[in-house]
Amino acid sequence: MSYLLNKVVFITGASGGIGKATALLLLDAGAKVFDFSRTHQLSDAISHENLRSFRGDVSIEAEVKAGFAACLDAFGTVDVLLNNAGLGLLSTDLAETDLDTFEQMMNVNVRGVFLCNREALKIMKPHKAGHILTVISMAGQRTNPNAPIYCASKFGARGLNSGLADQALKLGIKVTDINPGPTDSNYWGDRQVPREKFLKVEDVARVILFVLDQPEYVLIREINFDNMKFLAQ
Repeated sequence: MSYLLNKVVFITGASGGIGKATALLLLDAGAKVFDFSRTHQLSDAISHENLRSFRGDVSIEAEVKAGFAACLDAFGTVDVLLNNAGLGLLSTDLAETDLDTFEQMMNVNVRGVFLCNREALKIMKPHKAGHILTVISMAGQRTNPNAPIYCASKFGARGLNSGLADQALKLGIKVTDINPGPTDSNYWGDRQVPREKFLKVEDVARVILFVLDQPEYVLIREINFDNMKFLAQ
């Protein structure tokens, strides 16, 4: 028996990478998926009776509110929120990092998580049930001298969710941080990195499904994982 059958899952950034891989597994498990993406939409690539897409930016309050309203119109509720949308820009030298780069990453990686969490909570609280997951990454656990602003944004999201987890527990709402190590996705662009030693997006998707497909009383607060080859290098 799958605990995901007919569950409504609101995913940010499901048009590609981890989000798309997770959405496809969720649909196969019988869940209903609402894709909230800024650029491409998953429904442009596949057609499924349990899939809806909405174009929006997680950092813009009005668009987030409109996205959740559209999900309610389509499926009637939100059982699960998966904060997957994220932004990583090169900011190796902190002394040379411009304010726009800092604000862009904070707006997506922290403000976006806050806005989506808030709207999901409004729906979940009356039912005293629900699950909020955020793909944070190990960059929220360990600092990286090559990405100080990115790490700061991920530490911020982790702190936000840690406080929320304590609040939500009394409401019957689960909060989970998903912390993968380096993952072979579009995040890296054309940078020369050892992709063969990275996790695959499908690996992360399977971990997310494992967390979601648990009985209502099972709470996984956070889950950390890496490719062993990357750790051993």
